[in-house]
Amino acid sequence: MNYDLIVIGGGSGGVRAARIAAGYGAKVALIEEYRLGGTCVIRGCVPKKLMVYASRFAVEFQESKGYGWTVDSPSLNWGTLKRNRDREVDRLEKVYRENLEKSGVVIFEGHARMLDANTVFINEQERLSGKTILIATGAQPVTDASIPGHELCIDSNDFFKLDTQPRRVVVQGSGYIALELACVLHHLGSEVRLVYRSDLVLRGFDQELRQQLNDELKHSGMAMHHRQVITKIEKSPNGLQVQLENGASLSADVVLKAIGRKPNTENLGLEQIGIRLNEDGAIAVTEHSQTNLANIYAVGDVTNRVNLTPMAIREGHAFADNTFGGKAITVNHNLVPTAVFTTPELGTVGLTEEQALALYPRLDVYKSSFRPLKATVSGHASRTFFKLLVNRDNDEIVGFHAIGPDTGEMSQLLGVAMQMKVTKAAFDATLAVHPTAAEELVTMRSPSIQHGL
Repeated sequence: MNYDLIVIGGGSGGVRAARIAAGYGAKVALIEEYRLGGTCVIRGCVPKKLMVYASRFAVEFQESKGYGWTVDSPSLNWGTLKRNRDREVDRLEKVYRENLEKSGVVIFEGHARMLDANTVFINEQERLSGKTILIATGAQPVTDASIPGHELCIDSNDFFKLDTQPRRVVVQGSGYIALELACVLHHLGSEVRLVYRSDLVLRGFDQELRQQLNDELKHSGMAMHHRQVITKIEKSPNGLQVQLENGASLSADVVLKAIGRKPNTENLGLEQIGIRLNEDGAIAVTEHSQTNLANIYAVGDVTNRVNLTPMAIREGHAFADNTFGGKAITVNHNLVPTAVFTTPELGTVGLTEEQALALYPRLDVYKSSFRPLKATVSGHASRTFFKLLVNRDNDEIVGFHAIGPDTGEMSQLLGVAMQMKVTKAAFDATLAVHPTAAEELVTMRSPSIQHGL
C-alpha cells in the first residue's frame, strides 16, 4: 500500500504530525506496536500526575488538622487508585484513536522495520510504501546490566503495573522521574530510600533550586543516600537486599531504577538504510527535523533534543506544517517552561543562574523565600522559594526558578511573558493579586545579588 506519509510511533509527537498532515490532504498511515498515546499518556505524564494528586492528599489530611478538621486514620486502597487511574488512561487512548480515525489516518498495530528509504515492514509480514517517513518512537528506560541482580529491579514503566503498594522501596536516580515517583510512594506511605551519585538532585537545573529541593525532600522525611550507587541486588528471605558502594545494606520489597532514558532506535532498521545516529543513539536531525535521508524525518525523544511531550507535539506539528502545508517553521528549543511534580513541586523557565552569568555578567538576582499563608495555620514546615534573573543591561528577565505549590502553573505563564521578552520594570508595574504566592513575582523590589558591579 502506498502513502504520502508513514508515521512510525503513536505517541504525542507522531499522532499530532499524522493528524495535521492528514488535515492538509495527505494519505497517512501510522504504526504503533504498543498503545496509542505513547509514554506520556500510557505510562508517563498523565498517570504519574494522577498518582501525584493521590499522594498529596496525605499532606492535605495532615494540614487540615490546623484548620479544625478531624481526620481519623485515613487509609489508601491501592487497588482502587490503580483501577481508576487505568480507566482514565484507557479513555484517553480511545480519544487518541478516535481523533486519528476522524482525521482519516489509517492505523496499523505492530512493530515497524525500515527496509529502505520508502518501505516499512510491519511484523515482518505487511509492507507499506511511503513518499515521506516520520520516526517518532520516543525513548525507553535504561538500566545498568553490569550490576549483579539488575534483573530484580523495576523501571518507570513497571511502576504503573504494580498491583499492590510496596512497603519498602529503594529508588535509584535523581532526575525528575526518580524524584516524582519517589515522592509519590513516600507520601502514599511507603518507606522510601533515594540513592543517587551526586551531591544534589536534579542535575542540570539551577544550583540553588537543586539545593532547595534537596532540603525539602530531607525535611519531608525521605531517606537520602547521596554520593552512592547500587553495587549489588539479591533476593533475601524478606524481599530484596541492596548493597551500596559505601558498604551499607538496604532492605526493600521493590527496587525502582530511574537512571535515565535512551532513544528508542533499536530494531528499526535505521542503520541498515543509512540513517545517521548521534553518539547517544539518537537520530541526528536538522532544525527542521530532517535526517540525512531527505525524505525521512524524526521528532520527539528519539532525537534527544528536548525530551518533553509538549516539545514532541510542537516538533510533530511543525514537521507537518512544513512538509505538507508549505510553511517554514523552526521550533525554538531554548526557552522551555518545565515543571517537576515532586512534593513540593518545582517550576522553571529560562537560564539557570550559572548559564545566565556566562552570557550576562551584569546579572541581578532577585530572591524570595517565605512560609506560605496556608502553612501559618496548618503548621507545615515547607517553604516557597522564588528566583528571578535579570540582565541589568536591558532589564530583561532571563530566568525564573521556583519551588512550592502551583509553581508548575506559574512556569507556564512566565514562559509566555519571557517569550515576549518581558522586563523587570513590567513586573514592577503589574498590580499584585493578594493574598497569593505569585504576588511575590511583582513585589520583589531590590536584588539579593548584583553580579558584575
